[in-house]
Amino acid sequence: MHLTANDSRLAFWSHVREFAVPASMIESATARRLAGDWSAACAAARVDVDLNLRAVSRVHGSHVASTIRADLRHLAPDLLRWHFPRISPDGLLRPGLTVSLARYGELHLVARTPPAWASAGQRISLALLDSPRPDRRFRLDQHRHLWDARRASELRERSCGDPPERWQGEAALLGGADRPVVVRLGHRRRIVLNPDAPGKPFQLPDASIWVPPDVELLRAGLIDADRLHPLVASALLGTSAVARSPGTPRDSRLVQCRGSTHRIGVVDGVLVPLDHSPDEIRREELLVALGGNGVPCLQAIDAAHRHPASLVDVRARLDHGDTAGALAVVEDLLGPDALLRDGELRDELETAARRKVLHGLYRAGLAAFC
Repeated sequence: MHLTANDSRLAFWSHVREFAVPASMIESATARRLAGDWSAACAAARVDVDLNLRAVSRVHGSHVASTIRADLRHLAPDLLRWHFPRISPDGLLRPGLTVSLARYGELHLVARTPPAWASAGQRISLALLDSPRPDRRFRLDQHRHLWDARRASELRERSCGDPPERWQGEAALLGGADRPVVVRLGHRRRIVLNPDAPGKPFQLPDASIWVPPDVELLRAGLIDADRLHPLVASALLGTSAVARSPGTPRDSRLVQCRGSTHRIGVVDGVLVPLDHSPDEIRREELLVALGGNGVPCLQAIDAAHRHPASLVDVRARLDHGDTAGALAVVEDLLGPDALLRDGELRDELETAARRKVLHGLYRAGLAAFC
């Protein structure tokens, strides 16, 4: 079947919405934000805080520091992650990016992503920079509704109107109403609004142009309200979504074994056959050790260890930094006390661990030793 460009885009965003910002992260970050602990909310959303408000107060004054602190208390780091620029093919955060979130004179609150080689964990960091060069394409300092919980309800109004009229409105908000306005529609595709207007052309950032992918996913029936970020659901649908847990534990799985339907399940923390006697299992395990195949129940358990059907799910969660979610899937499958056998599943987990070490070296400023 041939997929259109729109089909591919919807498949891309459906994958992102399933794995990139897990429900457990949203719940934890939201609870901590509402409790007034913005730094704990950032930690829950895998956002590193690389700023010192005491130093800001000494250099820029207590008023600036208080204004920044107030903004940080209303920062929804999980919402920032939800809307952050992403790249194909897996929907990972755009690497090596510095995005301005707010300006305080010459001081900018920015969100940054590490380079691609250090992107394990898909972490974002917050920093304060003096007079950075704002990225013309990716900037959110005029789009607080994409990260500030106080402004999240503006999403529908700012993003879902008729494009030409909405773009003109965005240009007016950003100070480009009386100048030619450049609208980037894709790779090497541009249109210019008000081409005869005087002055230097003004480029709209992506946040002014895009239609939220959630709108398209809802229209196509590919996402339900309960899979949306609650602040997004409230803005687009006027309702709050209830975040779902990553998965539902299964008590047992069925296996066709020598003409009968048998069960395998987790007992005492380990995946085991449920319909074979201990003596039979010992004999079959000895047969396997001598090079035999063993009964289908043991084959199913071995397959679950080495190349399980849920490997795609585990890999996607690891790619998006959701190590806890990936391990939850593995524990649901094999049990929390299982010893992983050689195979694709173990390889994926070991690769994720090595990439996490690289990210730690990057954060520690030891990139030269990698």
